[in-house]
Amino acid sequence: MQVILMEKVANLGDLGDIVKVKDGFARNFLIPQRKARRATEANRAEFEARRAELERVAGERLAAAQALAARLDGLMVQITEKAGVDGRLFGSVTNFNIADALTKQGFAVERSQVRMPGGPIKSVGDNDIAIQLHTDVVVTVKVSVLGEAA
Repeated sequence: MQVILMEKVANLGDLGDIVKVKDGFARNFLIPQRKARRATEANRAEFEARRAELERVAGERLAAAQALAARLDGLMVQITEKAGVDGRLFGSVTNFNIADALTKQGFAVERSQVRMPGGPIKSVGDNDIAIQLHTDVVVTVKVSVLGEAA
């Protein structure tokens, strides 16, 4: 199925690109999330009429993400969890815990924006975690996991 991208989509294309994707990906993700529309003549004409507005909105989102990234850059977040004497946590620190700690400090970060390629943190110590605020904006935050006696 051919679709017109209504915003930049990672590994797919930019705003206004007409790309061919699998039918299920378009029907189940791109179209319901309003990231794309079917590439019909009527939709192409409507997109061209609204292109300036969509580019302005995309620029505003990028500017907001860059402003938040400037505030987050170099930030250290401390999370306290129960740990054994060897420094291993009884549970783990997940993207939900990190997003919650950042929200408590006044930063609007969703858990889907926290990137943990190595999986949850299972030991005490400092870790660098990537926060993807926009498809073009990724900032690194230091997460310090502190052990608490059980």
